[in-house]
Amino acid sequence: MRHRTPARWLAPLALLAAAAAVYAIATSGAGDGGGTSTPDGRSTTGRQATTTTRTTSRPRRRTYTVKPGDVLSSIALKTGLTVAELQALNPDVDAQTLSVGQKLKLR
Repeated sequence: MRHRTPARWLAPLALLAAAAAVYAIATSGAGDGGGTSTPDGRSTTGRQATTTTRTTSRPRRRTYTVKPGDVLSSIALKTGLTVAELQALNPDVDAQTLSVGQKLKLR
């Protein structure tokens, strides 16, 4: 019969203790910046929140240059278009054969 070492049962116990500690910290609200709660449940920190709105708009780019590793879906995400819009704007482009340096129309 093998002799079992304390590490066989202490390691899982330590893992459970660490998980319980993380859970207790996360649910205690210790990470809320030291603020207080109002009766309606909102948290206050003593500072007033300010919002800033930009009213200037940048002109949209007209083309995109394909970079290494780009695929049509990643280009669509980067440019804010859908894949269908990219394909409609670039009917001669085959999504399977994009080449680095190739220019795609964006509008």
